Amino acid sequence: MLEKFLQQTEFKDFEDFKANYKLIVPENFNFAYDIVDAWAAKEPDKRALLWTNDQGECREFTFGEMKKYTDQTASYFQSLGIKKGDIVMAILKRRYEFWFTIVALHKIGAIIIPATHLLTKKDLVYRNNAADIKAIIAVGEEPIITHINDAMPESPSVEMLISVGHIIPEGWLDFHEGIDNAEPFTPIKNVNKNDDPLIISFTSGTTGNAKMVLLDCVYPLAHIITAKYWHNLREDSLHLTIADTGWLKAVWGKLYGQWIVGACVFVYDHEKFTPSAMLEMIQKYKITSLCAPPTIFRFLIREDLTHYDLSSLEYCTIAGEALNPAVYEQFLKLTGIKLKEGYGQSETTLSLFTAPWVEPKPGSMGLINPHYDVDLLTPEGRSAEVGEQGQIVIRTDKRYPEGLFKGYYRNAELTNEAWHHNVYYTGDVAWRDEDGYFWFVGRADDVIKSSGYRIGPFEVESALMTHPAVVECAITGVPDEIRGQVVKATIILSNEYKDKAGEALVKEIQEHVKNVTAPYKYPRIIEFVDALPKTISGKIRRTEIREKDNK
Repeated sequence: MLEKFLQQTEFKDFEDFKANYKLIVPENFNFAYDIVDAWAAKEPDKRALLWTNDQGECREFTFGEMKKYTDQTASYFQSLGIKKGDIVMAILKRRYEFWFTIVALHKIGAIIIPATHLLTKKDLVYRNNAADIKAIIAVGEEPIITHINDAMPESPSVEMLISVGHIIPEGWLDFHEGIDNAEPFTPIKNVNKNDDPLIISFTSGTTGNAKMVLLDCVYPLAHIITAKYWHNLREDSLHLTIADTGWLKAVWGKLYGQWIVGACVFVYDHEKFTPSAMLEMIQKYKITSLCAPPTIFRFLIREDLTHYDLSSLEYCTIAGEALNPAVYEQFLKLTGIKLKEGYGQSETTLSLFTAPWVEPKPGSMGLINPHYDVDLLTPEGRSAEVGEQGQIVIRTDKRYPEGLFKGYYRNAELTNEAWHHNVYYTGDVAWRDEDGYFWFVGRADDVIKSSGYRIGPFEVESALMTHPAVVECAITGVPDEIRGQVVKATIILSNEYKDKAGEALVKEIQEHVKNVTAPYKYPRIIEFVDALPKTISGKIRRTEIREKDNK
């Protein structure tokens, strides 16, 4: 399958990859027809999805079965009047019906908004009206149903509600009854052009309302690198990305690139993340490849891994937030596996990554994905020198790279603010070492300026995380008359240290940071808290901490 979309599929080293990676983009590319149905025609019995849940249920789907169920779902959606260009929100957690739904919507040219089950009435009203959502497909359980119903009086564009599950509330349609009784589906030839919209993703920014990131129909092809050359997948791989389908990370790691490669996607549908249960899944189903954010790996390394047979695990990747080197070292010590970091945004696919051919540097974001023209720009607008901080940008003057977003839907002003003069500004600050590896500093508006120094929150947080008392932390700047700003650490303590919170522990942690990193970076203010303010996607809201301190 890969041969259809790449001029060269195997590479001897990263230099070969940089020089010869070339994507072939067919006209009117459609992931549903050109990948899912193509695999069904070529190898109908090839395993596509292995789904299990915390109730002990288990289902396997071949590509032949995925074609069957997505055809039925597409036909059902058509019978409801859903058509090309219509916008449908899917709140499906980790249910296997998400895969039926997204592929079916691709088949009819409709646009999907993947959404989290954590949305409240206020969130739903905003999204429904901002995007003129026509239909909502949701897990039929509380409190999801209540929040959606409460939002309906203020959501005039929503014409239908479809329930997936045992509860079919009054006024809702039954998803399974609908697809079971669907008429035969007739594929739609050339249902889309390559630049037609495919997905709208609401990003959970740390300030303001969520932005609507618009992605086009060739977006899935940019995830070939994600699956083949970052996750290092083969056709016989069984890959687990720990992510809810409400986040774009699900299509990064649970759909597009994985199925283009021909790997099987593993899904563990659970209500509450339990490290021991996740390790049992890896052992029981012989997962070969795992991708998760650093938070998950922090939980995993606190377990006694000697109780689990993880011998099937060949490769592990990490993304979603910057990786503290302490987590890398501990996971390597316990498993012998080197975590391979990657970086991207909702607006991009994988922009920086640690490829299979290169040695990871613990804490580094990796090297430039040659699919993108990535640079670091200083505040003065020039390319940063080695060791100098700059904002990560993607240049688009030479070509528009597949996978880069089309803009913020219905917000030209916001689009132009982030992407102008053929440069997309990520808002993330990093520096590059002499080997070309990038190192995360922080969001552009999070960087602390103290006594002439520019201090990135992540480097201080990484130092703090090496102290056994620290479970989670956030670094912010506090206004100071003499220094301009001073570094503040807001810390969640481990259970063993909670009763030791006080001046002695503050001084111990400060001295620890001075010994681990440059002394000028140490936090002059430390606050111990029970929880950190976060967005619904789990990102720390440093802006909220700053606002509280500035009152």
